Amino acid sequence: MGIIKVENIRIFAYHGCLKEETKIGSDYRVDLEVEANLQTSANTDKLSDTVDYVFLNRVIKEEMSMASHLLETVAKRILTRIFNEDRLVNKATVWVSKLNPPIGGDVERVTIKMTENRKN
Repeated sequence: MGIIKVENIRIFAYHGCLKEETKIGSDYRVDLEVEANLQTSANTDKLSDTVDYVFLNRVIKEEMSMASHLLETVAKRILTRIFNEDRLVNKATVWVSKLNPPIGGDVERVTIKMTENRKN
């Protein structure tokens, strides 16, 4: 087994429950960690034998571009797509952070973390 991380993906998006959030948008940070068997690709040196982090980044960007009320919804969509579109991923964890959230205080970010394992 091995781990691939794609960290600190910065995205501007329109998530939130307040009307203002869906109109003016906010800055977000997404981090992703996937677990997969990396031994084959380590031996073959072929991209087709591993989890392509360009694919992972694309999924995150596409799912973040679809507005949702909750960060949990966005995280679930990201995980679902990864498991549906890449059979090599056995486990994935995604962190979705809203930077400078409008919650009435000096808060750097709020983050949700969601982990899923491949179901056989």
